[in-house]
Amino acid sequence: QVQLVESGGGLVQAGGSLRLSCAASGNIFSINAMGWFRQAPGKQRELVAIISNSGYTQYANSVKGRSTISRDNAKNTVYLQMNSLKPEDTAVYYCHAPANDRNYWGQGTQVTVSS
Repeated sequence: QVQLVESGGGLVQAGGSLRLSCAASGNIFSINAMGWFRQAPGKQRELVAIISNSGYTQYANSVKGRSTISRDNAKNTVYLQMNSLKPEDTAVYYCHAPANDRNYWGQGTQVTVSS
């Protein structure tokens, strides 16, 4: 079992920044890549960014250049730094970790960007 707990969401004005955190616990040694997804009202959940154990990163085109995913393996934590936020970034952000052929999700953290 893997538990993921997100934090760091909130309300921010357009152009502002937020840093999301995702702390992993449990059978963390089975985790490979970790990622962030988001889901806006009425829309499907979409990938925002992923990072592998080796540090390889991949971003959605919509956030590329504005966001940075990183991980602190000593703290079992993944971060998503988001800058130049736009109203269209408003969504619930979920941390994701595949492990042992299962998909684990956090409870989600709300990010709201006002115009």
